[in-house]
Amino acid sequence: MPHMYGMFQILPILLTIVGGFAMYRLSAWRLARELDAKSTELLDPSLTPFFDQLALALDLTRVPVYLYEIEPINGLAAPDGRVFLTRGFYKRYRSGEITGQELASVVAHELGHVALGHSRQRMIDFSGQNALRTVLAIGLSRVIPGVGPMIANAVVSLLQAKLSRRDEFEADAYAAALLSKAGIGIAPQVSMFSKLDALTGQINGTPAWLLSHPSTSDRIDAITKMDKKWRSKRF
Repeated sequence: MPHMYGMFQILPILLTIVGGFAMYRLSAWRLARELDAKSTELLDPSLTPFFDQLALALDLTRVPVYLYEIEPINGLAAPDGRVFLTRGFYKRYRSGEITGQELASVVAHELGHVALGHSRQRMIDFSGQNALRTVLAIGLSRVIPGVGPMIANAVVSLLQAKLSRRDEFEADAYAAALLSKAGIGIAPQVSMFSKLDALTGQINGTPAWLLSHPSTSDRIDAITKMDKKWRSKRF
């Protein structure tokens, strides 16, 4: 009987993990269909030299970048490894608000997400976080009925934000290294960060530990310190 009781205790957790995995795969499949239907390769001769610099630094023939036909300003690394820029982002380039090198820094960042396997890791994290939410909700509900699930959701949300910020810092570091190797340098990356808040309408004042992305100042500070470290070793 104790064995059976233990199985009944574990079953909800196992079902949550399997369900989380299935939900993630379904979400990735829907995203792929959306991207296939609403995107084409970005073939702008004025951007080709910058993308070619990235390709050369990666020992690739070319780095294909796709244009996603939505207005919000964003870059995207799809689970299948493709890199996208939104139409809204591209419009800002065409209007002169951002430069080709700044747009290349966004592409380098998304290539970082691909190279570092963040999409695959998020699938694992998503399943684990769902399991954690279930365990916390069950445990806390016994102590504080009615409030336990709310606390569990809050805790998991904070964890998700922390892991997302970690991914962004890692992709920033990858992009900084790639841009340096490509001869572009981190200056466009820094200036792009400086413009992002205004371009995306981000509201300042939200505590950093609640944000899914690090603060702009923290991101600039991190890559600037890395660049100084690299330069000190070079000379």
